[in-house]
Amino acid sequence: MKNIEEKEKKLHSALLKLKTLKLNLGDLSVNFSNIEDQKNQLKIEKEELQQKFINLNNEHKNLKYKLEKINLENIKKFENQNKFTKKVDELNQETDSLIEEIDKWQT
Repeated sequence: MKNIEEKEKKLHSALLKLKTLKLNLGDLSVNFSNIEDQKNQLKIEKEELQQKFINLNNEHKNLKYKLEKINLENIKKFENQNKFTKKVDELNQETDSLIEEIDKWQT
């Protein structure tokens, strides 16, 4: 008799565990669905961020190109300004030489 009561208790305990297991499986299904939704959302966000990165990278390349172009233009301007200054100096020296020659002729 004692054996039957023990078996009954064990059976009852096993049934309770099965009931809670069924409830947990239902929760797992909901959790899995939520995780799947989050995964899809993250995938969408990742694609958006990748597109933004590509756009920013392209913009960076364009700005870098423009900056290099401006730098080259500035270097050319500086070189031209130096050439102009050099020519002005040469003309000043020539003018000074001519003035000296004129002074020599006048005296």
